[in-house]
Amino acid sequence: MSRSESRAPLKPDTRLLHSGQDPLAFHGFVNPPVVHASTVLFPDVETMVSGKQTYSYGRRGNPTTDALEDALKEMEGAAGVKLANSGLNAIALAILSCVRSGDHLLLPDTAYGPTRHFADTVLPGFGVSVEYYDPLLGGDVKSLFRPQTAAVFTEAPGSLTFEMQDIPAIVAAAREIDATVLMDNTWASPLYCQPLALGVDLSLQAGTKYIVGHSDVMLGTVAASEKAWKGLNALHGAMGCHVAPDDVYLGLRGLRTLSVRLERHQRNTLTVLNWLKNQPQVGAVRYPALDSDPGYDLWKRDFTGSSGLCAFDFVKDTAREQAHAFLDALALFGLGFSWGGYESLAIPVRLKGQRTATKVAEDLHSVRLHIGLEHPEDLINDIDQALKKAFA
Repeated sequence: MSRSESRAPLKPDTRLLHSGQDPLAFHGFVNPPVVHASTVLFPDVETMVSGKQTYSYGRRGNPTTDALEDALKEMEGAAGVKLANSGLNAIALAILSCVRSGDHLLLPDTAYGPTRHFADTVLPGFGVSVEYYDPLLGGDVKSLFRPQTAAVFTEAPGSLTFEMQDIPAIVAAAREIDATVLMDNTWASPLYCQPLALGVDLSLQAGTKYIVGHSDVMLGTVAASEKAWKGLNALHGAMGCHVAPDDVYLGLRGLRTLSVRLERHQRNTLTVLNWLKNQPQVGAVRYPALDSDPGYDLWKRDFTGSSGLCAFDFVKDTAREQAHAFLDALALFGLGFSWGGYESLAIPVRLKGQRTATKVAEDLHSVRLHIGLEHPEDLINDIDQALKKAFA
């Protein structure tokens, strides 16, 4: 009996460390080699024309890319995984793999801004119609179905406003018309949510964020169910997508520490937000892992943890100058658009004009925070002094 046959089922924390790993294939070294290659040689013509050799050309994969794809395949419970150059590239690949000219695509009104831009500017040119829907519709999204509806995109929680979606209910509705369901799962990562286990067909990650975890690599991943794998694999190959091996290696290295990092992000965020929600300058705090959040029950049902991305609104009548003064006064929070790295970040958010299918209740100034791996007491002190300066 082999070592793999003799062991009991592994917990997610352990699978993060051992999935996609085959040291004996590389002379016993724990990590796979970083293979820089374009040309691959064949021993003879018969092998070349048969297509039976494992690797044929650098663009079609190598041991480095296989290691990360195999690891994510196990974490996601997928039929297959493909890598992309960025999270947006992964989203574009996934959508294009399941829609055709004449199709109708449904997108939540809370979708990530660049996802909306792709849908609004690229898809119409391919003859795909896009319609935005209230993310809180759940199974009632079926009221928007047309004969041409081919796919329903989801994102949980939603970008900037952090609404939770009832993914199983949306999946059940989509199954009635055999529509493909996609989910942007970057916020929770495959460690804290497995979309394919909820019935989703294509699970998307901006690997730039928590998979890489160190703010130094652009990466996207798409995990597919049996239903969606053929289309994704074919499109990925036809478009010549390839991620540089050094970037893939850093993604694989980041994956190994995902559990310990996310645990710290989650703990820090809950500590900071439980303090922040009681400050007089703060209105709503947006984070589904708080039991006071409207999406808490859905989060608790479908997720096993949370991450460091959150947001809050200033109280009504806060001036733009005050909101910006708060951000400028922060010392430990950098002003940057990305997130998922070790460092804390902040950006201003104005929700007015961001939605087309739903309305924001009030025109408030908001802040999106990424709570990093610093000590939470230092982060609280930094926010406190910035609030006092801005509202003095």
